[in-house]
Amino acid sequence: MISGKEVFFDENDLIVSKTNLKGHITYANKIFIDIAGYTEDEVLGQPHNMVRHPDMPRCVFKLLWDTVIQGTEIFAYVVNVTKTGDYYWVLAHVTASYDLGGTISGYHSTRRMPNPRIIQDTIIPLYRTLCEIENNEPNKKIGLQKSYDHLLSILKDEGIDYDEFVASLMLAA
Repeated sequence: MISGKEVFFDENDLIVSKTNLKGHITYANKIFIDIAGYTEDEVLGQPHNMVRHPDMPRCVFKLLWDTVIQGTEIFAYVVNVTKTGDYYWVLAHVTASYDLGGTISGYHSTRRMPNPRIIQDTIIPLYRTLCEIENNEPNKKIGLQKSYDHLLSILKDEGIDYDEFVASLMLAA
């Protein structure tokens, strides 16, 4: 159950996790464990989406995964949920991890505290719209595609890709 209570962490803290190719957690630093409210044993081996907040648009994760499986890094604003139902916002930097042969072996994410003004003024309204599109379609797959198309349309109208959108928000802060 979602509590509606926001949890904050220090602006100098970095939340770090690693996953295998299927998105199951292989490493979580102490800050991740403390913020999310789980023990290390509770998170290791679990799908990373165990901390996915229901107000996080699936289309943003589609964009994120489509990007990193190609070996390209991405920055994204993400809202997560804790074990107790509280939530916390992060600015995530997600990259592929490589084995010695140069093959993608998993993924690495470092998250930091985002600018609260950006979250309130831009990200929450955008994500609310994307979630409404996803949730108003009885077929989840069609809802995902419609919200994804809507996001890409917004970016196209601005003449930027998602990374440029995120960078523009960070620079404007």
